[in-house]
Amino acid sequence: MAHTLTKPSLRPTAGDRRIWLLVGGATLLWICAYNSIQFLANWMTYELFGISKGSHFGESVAFFIYDVPKILLLLSGMIFAISTLRSFFSPERTRKLLGGKHEGIGNVLASGLGVLTPFCSCSAVPLFIGFVESGIPLGVTFSFLIAAPMVNEVALAMLFGMFGWKIAALYLGAGLSIAVIAGIVIGRLRLEHHVEDFVWKIKGGGGAVADHTLTWAKRFTDSWRNTREIVGKVWLYVVIGIAVGAGIHGYVPEKALADILGKDSWWSVPAAVIIGVPLYSNAAGIIPVVQALMSKGAALGTVLAFMMSVVALSLPELIILRRVLKPRLIATFVMVVALGIIAIGYLFNLLI
Repeated sequence: MAHTLTKPSLRPTAGDRRIWLLVGGATLLWICAYNSIQFLANWMTYELFGISKGSHFGESVAFFIYDVPKILLLLSGMIFAISTLRSFFSPERTRKLLGGKHEGIGNVLASGLGVLTPFCSCSAVPLFIGFVESGIPLGVTFSFLIAAPMVNEVALAMLFGMFGWKIAALYLGAGLSIAVIAGIVIGRLRLEHHVEDFVWKIKGGGGAVADHTLTWAKRFTDSWRNTREIVGKVWLYVVIGIAVGAGIHGYVPEKALADILGKDSWWSVPAAVIIGVPLYSNAAGIIPVVQALMSKGAALGTVLAFMMSVVALSLPELIILRRVLKPRLIATFVMVVALGIIAIGYLFNLLI
């Protein structure tokens, strides 16, 4: 049966004006809080707690105090924004956009979209829920989740400035290839039943109706409810994941890492992936380590394998993803992506 959509009124209601003022005020508070995190983290660590600056323990504590509110603020803001945006799209329209009529098209589109979005690996939970909720196939969802943290515009710019356009282009092409191929493989394995049951039951702002008739007050109210529901379910996993990452951040020495991976051995590529997975950093943050590895004479494929494993398969991300994925699907995700990264590493070492 065909449905006729009512064109929304251009004149805002009193309720709309009030909700916009409320959301605008909350946005300003969010921005102020986000911009204050670094200062407060350093002040609490080194002034309030009196921990020595530059010590391993101090680095870990400062990292934890900084990253917990940062990630929770990002998650909350992102979920709210995504839920509001989704209120304009029915699941059918979203499926048509990213689902694709042919295998691979949706994976390519999702991977390209992931490159253009500034999401870190710890944003995986709300993004995953939003994609699943919209009816996007599981394999396409994973293509996006792999590409978004793995291929970072800041890292591209830094690689271009430090090593030239060829290295930057190789990083971009390798990241997209892994995201597309891994998404296709995971999609073909039909592992939807290994997603936690509560994910399928969440109904975000907008529901299944094509939602141009909703008022702004309704959109924002539904988005806030969705934000509270998801953050309430995942915050503990976020804190645990960041705690693990903070410990690693403070105690893993760059020089020792460069000494291990700088050796020209057959096992350097898988070793780079194994060492990279437990680490916790975004693509831009790992660039100094990449530079150290290159200065030690590490092959390009080994360096790229290490960089990609850090940003696409970090242990904190896997801990957070456990809230929405069952162990078998997480293990499959890790295995498929790790094998892809290792293959890319060996290929680049062979060709370059």
